[in-house]
Amino acid sequence: MSWQRDSLVGTGHIDQAAIVSAAGDSVWAASAGFTPKPAELRTIVAVLAAAEDDRKDQAPISTAQAEGIHVAGDRYVVARIEGRSIYARKGRSGICITKTKQAFILAHHGEAQVAGNASSTTEALADYLIKAGY
Repeated sequence: MSWQRDSLVGTGHIDQAAIVSAAGDSVWAASAGFTPKPAELRTIVAVLAAAEDDRKDQAPISTAQAEGIHVAGDRYVVARIEGRSIYARKGRSGICITKTKQAFILAHHGEAQVAGNASSTTEALADYLIKAGY
């Protein structure tokens, strides 16, 4: 798909990615072999909802910080959660998850890629999707 080739994976800063509905009930597009599980997506939705509104139950954030989050079967240690985004690491690789109006982007960077570049790339695509109404 062109979003993977041009906006995420094609930049060289991301090696795998997916775009998922904001409700976490459908994967709109994903890199081959990068398959987040339904339970993982429900957890991400809960963490993002709590992060966006501090009046909501913050237990999902506390749990994610204590236990990490799982994406495509791998456990990541949460580095930080800010508003619309979750940043987490597994060794030298990591994941950036950023919410838009109608979806969230899961972007994985490998050991050879720089986390900051991966995050900037993911955030830039999220900004573009928000401006486009997604």
